[in-house]
Amino acid sequence: MKSADKQWLTFLSVTAVFIWLRDRSWIAAPEDSLPLLAALPLFFWLGAPWRMRDGPFALRQTPLIAAGVLIVVGVATNLVVLLAAAWTLALWTWLRARVELPDAGVQLRLMVLPAMAFPWVTLDLAPLGWWFRLSAAWTAEHVFSGIGFTVTREGTHLLVQGLPIAVNPSCAGMTTLQSLLIAGSAVAFLQLRQYRIYWWTVAALPLAAWLANTARVLVLTVAALSYGPEFAAGWFHTWGGWFVLMLMFGVCATVFTTLRRWKEAQA
Repeated sequence: MKSADKQWLTFLSVTAVFIWLRDRSWIAAPEDSLPLLAALPLFFWLGAPWRMRDGPFALRQTPLIAAGVLIVVGVATNLVVLLAAAWTLALWTWLRARVELPDAGVQLRLMVLPAMAFPWVTLDLAPLGWWFRLSAAWTAEHVFSGIGFTVTREGTHLLVQGLPIAVNPSCAGMTTLQSLLIAGSAVAFLQLRQYRIYWWTVAALPLAAWLANTARVLVLTVAALSYGPEFAAGWFHTWGGWFVLMLMFGVCATVFTTLRRWKEAQA
């Protein structure tokens, strides 16, 4: 590896640390954010083998300028998603110049993972958590009233058969949303990297995350009605919720596999 490569990788490493440490509010719950770092090893593993080109190289100026603009705007607006986009663009610029990419279009699809390696969902999309909670409560209201239960709702608070159910911030699903996006993107890449439909499946992952979180609220409400609020708020709140999320992940994986077979049959 050339000295210029080492300098560039050092720059990327320092910039990544800067993005993570600029807003350290995620430290309050590191177990929710640090798993996002797995996106980078996953990226390098799925993209292997990485073969360096010989000879001198020059980085394209236009994407570097765009990355610089994104950094400035990201710092000014305090939007981590823009900083993550800038970092990903800088990484892609270096890869295009230094690494042999047999199919650059396929490798470009893999760049979703580095963009997910920063906690921008938790830090930038806090209002989305409120809508996740409100829509889950609204859905629960209509599901349970539709099957004959007495239900009243005020915001994210429900009264189902006289039992109070609160869709609290911990039920927003934001702490697991980005992890599900990373895992779903990896599976989509493994199954559909050769097809343009890959981008549609990645775009559908937030909807899958919403469905998983809403199903989680419904399952926990059923548990509270059946076995009491103490049971639903205890170990079942964590493990039952994770079971629903893993079930949704399995559904996504099955859909991606079915889409791949369908595309292969069309070829």
